[in-house]
Amino acid sequence: MHQNYPNPFNPTTEIKFGLPQPGEVTLSIFNIVGQKVRSLLNGPKTAGYHSVIWDGRNDFGNQVVSGVYVYRIRVLPNGAENELIELAKKMTLVR
Repeated sequence: MHQNYPNPFNPTTEIKFGLPQPGEVTLSIFNIVGQKVRSLLNGPKTAGYHSVIWDGRNDFGNQVVSGVYVYRIRVLPNGAENELIELAKKMTLVR
């Protein structure tokens, strides 16, 4: 998983990640106190490079406030029941 770009950002940012093999992917955004703000991905992805754009909105379509957010990716590779991969990085939204 790469650092989002641009960072800090306004109004959108891009999150890139690569998968060495296909798997179930969850990509979520959390505020600094750990509350989930947005689910960007939740499902199967093929091996290779992928990118997702976050527009600074929550799951209800409302703009979130300026601040530090954490994006977390969780990957369960196909055929690897006990090999959950989880990575997280910080990003800053400036309105």
